[in-house]
Amino acid sequence: MTDKSLNGLKVAILVTDGFEQVELIEPRKALDEAGAETRIVSPKDSEVRGWNFTDWGQKLPVDLKLDQARPDNFDALLLPGGVINPDTLRIEPKAVAFVRAFFDAGKPVAAICHGPWTIIEAGCARGRRMTSWPSLHTDLKNAGADWTDQEAVVDGKLLTSRKPDDIPAFNREMLKLFAGARAPAHAA
Repeated sequence: MTDKSLNGLKVAILVTDGFEQVELIEPRKALDEAGAETRIVSPKDSEVRGWNFTDWGQKLPVDLKLDQARPDNFDALLLPGGVINPDTLRIEPKAVAFVRAFFDAGKPVAAICHGPWTIIEAGCARGRRMTSWPSLHTDLKNAGADWTDQEAVVDGKLLTSRKPDDIPAFNREMLKLFAGARAPAHAA
């Protein structure tokens, strides 16, 4: 039996080239199977290319160009990691503003691995309990976060996770967190 607890929930997946492939594919699959409507949002036009642990991976179509994406049209945000992807996004002002808008609106955000770099740049890490790939430990502490080494950490409406090995825990916590994100129908 397929879980459809997220029927109709709209989830933005913000990425550019170099996202860790498994950190997008597996969480997206879990969201889709739970009934969510996932859309890849990117500063790139037509496709983004994943990173598959040690080399370039598959290409995925971009559903919505970042210039056209409105955070108001989404209920939740997924930030996959990889080194290249969040490092590129955090110097893209529109990507940083997109991430900040989810926090400002009190919408849930799930970030894995290096994904928290964009959260730091958005000024949304301070005072939060978070985890990440170990090399971000100092970055998060310097941004005012309380870093902890756990497979999945939920702090209010923010979920963070460390690495691909943590994806089962990340997906489980993401589905629970996003299930609480049901927004009222958007006014016309």
